[in-house]
Parts: sequence; structure tokens; C-alpha cells
Amino acid sequence: MKTSSIARIMIAGTGSGCGKTTVTCAILRALVNRRASVAAFKCGPDYIDPMFHTEIVGTGSRNLDTFLCGENNVKYLMAKNSEGAEISVIEGVMGYYDGLGSDGSHSSYSISHLTDTPAILVVRPGGMALSAAAVIKGFKDFKPESNIKGIILNSVSPALYEMYKSMIEDNTGLKLFGFLPDIPGAAIESRHLGLVTSKEIEDIQRKLDVLAENAERYIDIAGLLRLSQAAPSIEYESFTVKESCQCKIAVARDRAFCFYYADSLGLLEQMGAELIYFSPLSDKKLPDGISGLILGGGYPELYAKGLSENKSMLDSIKKAIEKGLPTYAECGGFMYLQQSLSDAEGNKYAMVGALRGNSFMQSRLSRFGYTTLTAREDNLFCEKGESINAHEFHYSDSDNNGCSFEALKPNRRRSWECIFANKTLVAGYPHMHFYGNPSFAEKFVQKCGKFASQASSF
Repeated sequence: MKTSSIARIMIAGTGSGCGKTTVTCAILRALVNRRASVAAFKCGPDYIDPMFHTEIVGTGSRNLDTFLCGENNVKYLMAKNSEGAEISVIEGVMGYYDGLGSDGSHSSYSISHLTDTPAILVVRPGGMALSAAAVIKGFKDFKPESNIKGIILNSVSPALYEMYKSMIEDNTGLKLFGFLPDIPGAAIESRHLGLVTSKEIEDIQRKLDVLAENAERYIDIAGLLRLSQAAPSIEYESFTVKESCQCKIAVARDRAFCFYYADSLGLLEQMGAELIYFSPLSDKKLPDGISGLILGGGYPELYAKGLSENKSMLDSIKKAIEKGLPTYAECGGFMYLQQSLSDAEGNKYAMVGALRGNSFMQSRLSRFGYTTLTAREDNLFCEKGESINAHEFHYSDSDNNGCSFEALKPNRRRSWECIFANKTLVAGYPHMHFYGNPSFAEKFVQKCGKFASQASSF
């Protein structure tokens, strides 16, 4: 058993849309401007919020997801990624108690409770006066050990804040750590999978600076630092990673493919993989000397025309897969490997064609949420019967989703077949986190190493 002392806080919210990402980004930027060494985390499986954290902090923000990774690995990853940081800031997911099912499991609250992290609740009190105190008191007292230690108000004026401050503190016993006013110039747009990505916002640095200026003016940053330093030590079982073999794995990373768990990629590197990033949008072919390929999720539907017109890249990937290059493609990457992709306007574009099937956009989420995947046959990642937890979040679907794994909902009320998988390929809609079953990563790296020793480079 190991013990780590980590100065930490969680920025949680009453629900989606209360502004916790805006408040988190404002605090992170203010801390960085103070020259503080900061580690950033996001509860749950979300990819986009960590991109904003990364843009601010300069190092990869990490996901803390007890369903995907397990309780011990969440504590281990928090400790590992907080090394050398003066403060770790964790952004919550949805409402503080919202998780899987009716018991609040895998929620911001459950992670705060697991890691004993003090939580600051972001509240948007528009339309309320004393009722705001009632809402906050309800959140504080809903669980006997809620871990809620303070409040930050969002979208209030300085004058209204003074009214709310005494009203809330007197009736709840919780300290207000400040507020953010409405800041139209720092607003971040949304789309069908959430916020637009940080790389798509041309004036992102200006917006972050505006948020930081307001945080310095209206939020008690020093008080948050003191609260973080009072967090108790956490205990966890250490995780030992053995180097599997040396190999080079190409990883698609551009505006079309940008959804990755930083710790999953880091685990591959610890096992001996060198990751080489490339762009299916702008590069003409796969990088030379690779022995593996990863195509992550993202927004291929928004860049379908450009992807389709880059025919030399399509041909390069198809030939590599046909030669047996070990390949992992999830969600957007899976769509890219199929024969065609139809965007939201119904325009149909040719894709790689390494897999039979056609993907298309629709107006609602398909098979949304957590699942457990169990292999129905031996494949690149595992043997028949082995399993890993996963997550799906997509507005597209395909007329051919594969049948190499069975996906089972946590309530066991629904299951379906999914994923194309064989000895050299795993491709489907579900997103996996390799810390959920590190043997999947180990087997992938070993296959890449074997390919490197047997085949010529691309």
C-alpha cells in the first residue's frame, strides 16, 4: 500500500450547464498565471473538457473514471499525475450526485468520497433568492459525508453576490469562495458532442486570459489553495508496468481525430511504444517505420469532405491494414475505416474502405453510456471471454457494427453485438481505457513489436 499527499480540490456543479467548465478553466488559468504548478483532471469519460485543461496547464489533463478504470486505478492515476504539482484541480461531471443509475455510483460525489477530495459546488442562482440557499443546503445534506466545502456562484453581478453571500453562508454554513459574472466575450460554443474543441477556437488564449482576470478579481484563489492543502493523504495499491517490447505506433491526431485518454496512450509508452502523431486530413501517407496504428474518436463527420479527398492517405491506410498492420480504431476512427460516411446534410463521402459498412449521422445518441465488452473470439487485444469496460457517445450509427464482442449494459437489461476484431484489428464504436484492462494494451504492443520484426516499414 502506498500513501500520497496531494493538495487537491474538485470543482463540481448542481447540473450540466451550471458553468463548472468555465469556472474550472478560469481557476486553472489564474493558478498558472501565478506560476503555480498545476495538475488537472476530469471526472468521467469526457474528452473535450480535458482539452481545455490541457490548453491552460500545458500538460495532459487526465480522466478519473471508476467504471472504466476501477477505484484503485483512479487513486493511483491521481497520485501518479499529481507528482510535483502544488495543486490538483478536478472538474466534476454532470450534477454532483449524477452517475450510473439511482445510487450515484461513478459520479463526481463518488470520486470525491473515494479520494477524500474537498468539493466546491458551482451554482447558477438565476431566478432565485433565498431558494438558492435551500438548493445548496439540499446538496450539502443529501449525503451524510457530502464533502462539499464551499460554493462559487456563476453568472451573478457583484451587487447580487453581496446579497447572496450572507444569505447562503448564514443558512448553509458553507463558505462562498467568490463568483464569476456573465462574460460574453469568453463564451465557448457547443455542438452535438458538447463544447467545440479548444483547437477550433482561434482566440482561445484571449478568452482564457479574460476568464483568469475575472477569477483573480472575484474568486478567492488563495482560499482555494488553503482548502486544497488541507486534503488528507490517499492510499492506493501501486501499479507496476512492465516494458513489453519496442515498437512505433502511429496515432491520428488532428481536428477530425482528437479523442484520446492521455493515460491510455501513456500506458502504451510505458510498455515500450513510441507514439508518432500524424494527420489523416493533411498528411499524404502513414508515417514511415511504424508497426501499429491508432485511429481515435473525434469529428470525422465535420471533415468528411477533406478526409475523402485525401486519397493517398486513404490508400496508405487501406494497404497497411491489408498487410496486417496492428490497428485499433474507435468511434470516429471506426467510421473512417468503413466504406463511406454520410454527414448530417446527407452528403456521402468515400472513406478508407478497409471494413464493410457505411456510417451516417442522426439526430439522437445511439447506445449511449457505459457498457462491458466481452470478446466472442480471440483477437488483437485479448482471447475469447476476456472483458473490459467501455463507453459509447455518438450521434452517428453504421449499417454494419461488427460482431466480435458482446456489449452489456451495467443493469444487464440490454446487450448487443459490436466491433470488428481479428488477430490484427479491433475497430468499433466503443471507447476503451487501457487501465480498465492493461493486458489489452500489453497484447497490442506485443503484436506491434512482432509486426515490426517481420514486416518492412510503411
